[in-house]
Amino acid sequence: MSAIDTRSPATAAARTAPDQPRRRRLERVNWPLTIILALASLTVLVPLYVTVAMAFKTSAQAVDGNALSLPTPFNPASFAEAWALTRFPVSFSVSLGVAALTVVATLLLSSFASYAIVRNWHRRFFRWSFVYLLAAMFLPFPVVALPQIKLTAMISLDNPIGVAILHAMFQLSFSVLLYSAFLRSIPVELEESARIDGASTWQIFWRIILPLLGPMNATVGIFAFLASWNDFMMPSLITADPGLQTLPVVQNIFQSQFGTNYNVAFASYLMAMAPTVIVYLFAQRWVISGVTQGAVKS
Repeated sequence: MSAIDTRSPATAAARTAPDQPRRRRLERVNWPLTIILALASLTVLVPLYVTVAMAFKTSAQAVDGNALSLPTPFNPASFAEAWALTRFPVSFSVSLGVAALTVVATLLLSSFASYAIVRNWHRRFFRWSFVYLLAAMFLPFPVVALPQIKLTAMISLDNPIGVAILHAMFQLSFSVLLYSAFLRSIPVELEESARIDGASTWQIFWRIILPLLGPMNATVGIFAFLASWNDFMMPSLITADPGLQTLPVVQNIFQSQFGTNYNVAFASYLMAMAPTVIVYLFAQRWVISGVTQGAVKS
């Protein structure tokens, strides 16, 4: 039997067949949008690279004027110095406690309020309550900072607990907006069938509604956690004891005292940023799911 002729049209077609799906995929790519997204990603990747590079540099390398250069050699000692100077275990624990209390309070209060508003939308009081909460979104904290400082001092809440309560209150408006959109997509027939079986409103919420709010709970929880963890102004104004300040406030004190020690400062920033990145990486699919499901009514 003669050898296969590699120059035949059938052989050439067989060779190019696997390349056809690849070519079709390349033709379907929206290149202008891809280029825009790539350029937009650089606004995040470049500062992140500079932060990591500066954190592993020595003090001499950090002030050489070239922030984009690689650290040679690597200097992990900056993290140990930042750990000691910022009292990282204490400030990290305070920030984590404030953020955790904020998330729990935000989830409970927002879900309660949203469920009451959505299921009683036909009543004027609940409609106006929703409008009132949305109006509070346009009220920034600096406008009411002085009254809040005096009030928390009068009732002995000038501490991390008071900061967490205020964080939850200022997250309430946006969280109610998200929960309300999501709750409108849940059929009322589920609750009506449960009432026929003798379930109370409290039992319906905890056994039916709250499990269905899983994606939105993740979305609201992530937003509340990030807002609380990254907040600087409220803890710095409310907390009276400097030893109970959160990480952003402690880092500001550290930066003002050691303004030229950039490698240690960037190491402390990287340590403070790590928990938020880790939390978001683990919960991003629930965040996206909660936003998309709340945007479309089934």
